[in-house]
Amino acid sequence: MSQTLLFLVSVLRALVEVAGLGLLGQGIVGLLAGRRREENFIYRIFQVITRPAIRAVRAILPAAIINRHIPYVAFFMLLWLWLALAYLKGLLSA
Repeated sequence: MSQTLLFLVSVLRALVEVAGLGLLGQGIVGLLAGRRREENFIYRIFQVITRPAIRAVRAILPAAIINRHIPYVAFFMLLWLWLALAYLKGLLSA
């Protein structure tokens, strides 16, 4: 049972890493592309990768939070989730 739980935590941590690094990459490409970022092919690929995380955070947060801030909140929520899963993985593997 412990090995299965450790595997599930590892898979969840990998998914969180992909979403977090996707948000980071999207932010960097957005800064480099400027106002024309919506036309950038790589930026649109990052949007597809990060869409589930953005939608999940939008569903959790109140409507008072403007949409422009959602990717920042999503990144920090994913960061904390990644750290919590790393801690849990350490507990399970010990």
